Amino acid sequence: MNGDPRLYELLDQLSIEFEYIEHPEAPTIEIAKKYWAGHDAQHCKNLFFRNHKGNQHYLVLLNCDSMMDIHDIEKRLHQGKLSFASEQRLDKYLGVKPGSVTPFALINDTEHHVIVFIDSTLQNAERVSFHPCINTASLMIKKDDLLKFLDYCGNRYEWMDVIAD
Repeated sequence: MNGDPRLYELLDQLSIEFEYIEHPEAPTIEIAKKYWAGHDAQHCKNLFFRNHKGNQHYLVLLNCDSMMDIHDIEKRLHQGKLSFASEQRLDKYLGVKPGSVTPFALINDTEHHVIVFIDSTLQNAERVSFHPCINTASLMIKKDDLLKFLDYCGNRYEWMDVIAD
């Protein structure tokens, strides 16, 4: 299976069942959608940001067909302007390459630096899908198992309305 072997070991340890789809490289939502067709999960877009000072990082999970309202989030966080984190920061905090951003990469954030925001609309999803730390596969898990995974990783997370009106 493509992806970090430690991730699969952890999913097994946590008794998290998953559906595995192997596919060609899919660094964008548009490409990945071709391989997700026919699978009954809410496919997610995962965005990695840094604050203005560069001392805090955020992973935002939302429906793959939605647009995020970054200005609203900036106002609520009081952290100044948010911007996409660099490839170097992505590697340092999540240990993945661009196009492979995923909450599963939190296994690499041993200091629990990254704060996760999950769009409130995903509360209604039964299953969600993410890359397994590489964009040549996708895993579909129960939404409740995502929360179990996040609890295990120890990163702070919260539900938030992040979609633009």
